[in-house]
Amino acid sequence: MRLGYLIREGFRSITTHGFMSFATVAVIVACLIIMGSVSLLSLNIDRLIKDLEAQNEIVVFVDESIGDENAARDLQRNIEAVDNVASAEFVSRTQAMDSFMGKYDASLMEGIDEDVFRHRFIIHLNDIAYMSQTKTELEAIRGVAKVNAHLDYAQNFVMIRNVVSVVSLVLIVMLVFVSFFIMSNTIKLATFGRREEIAIMKMVGATNGFIRLPFVVEGLVLGMMGGSIAFVAEWGLYNLISGRLVGSITGSLLDVIPFREYALPVFVIYMGVGILVGAFGGVNAIKNYLKV
Repeated sequence: MRLGYLIREGFRSITTHGFMSFATVAVIVACLIIMGSVSLLSLNIDRLIKDLEAQNEIVVFVDESIGDENAARDLQRNIEAVDNVASAEFVSRTQAMDSFMGKYDASLMEGIDEDVFRHRFIIHLNDIAYMSQTKTELEAIRGVAKVNAHLDYAQNFVMIRNVVSVVSLVLIVMLVFVSFFIMSNTIKLATFGRREEIAIMKMVGATNGFIRLPFVVEGLVLGMMGGSIAFVAEWGLYNLISGRLVGSITGSLLDVIPFREYALPVFVIYMGVGILVGAFGGVNAIKNYLKV
């Protein structure tokens, strides 16, 4: 009965102090949307960089002494055995010539025989950060004549990936601390007007736990409300922006991650952060007023 009374008091205080409750929820929503937007932007940039990495191919040319196609194909096992090789696609001399001829006027290519071309493998890597090391290992395979690798592009991709990761992490950490600070102080501000009520309760013999619980309940409820509203708002905002982006010319070159792929983690994080901040703010907001 006593616990039920304290919980009811926590819910009642939300409506009694409606403006400050609204302000607290609004701050929670704003901070969560900012943190979520930065995180989702970081995930999309990371996906874009990985897609660009996948398009950065290595071409392994088979030695001219291996003219037989089957013998050239046998090199695939040794190539795929290299740790950083994700896939190896064999391209015969005939296929290489057809691909080359398709890019130019056939009349200009008269007299060109398929023997001019070499058998080759198109290689994709697991991690382009190790492209230089992988190139060296591929060149060491017997039967490989030459390896073409865009090392400059690889280094640029790695640098961009590292910069994006560091900047995103720093921004998210900063926003988390700022959000906790703002939300906690908003709850403290809401409690400031009730300091006399707390002092009276202390003087009539109420325990700290008895006084604190309604504020904790209030903080939890406000945190849950803020997390829920922020999730719905983030979903709508993300779909609106991604829809317009995909519909634009620039968007046709980008692969935007659908929100549904991260809907559950985002919801859990928003609710978790909202509840933690609400409970933390409720507990700490009144600790100074309990010293009577």
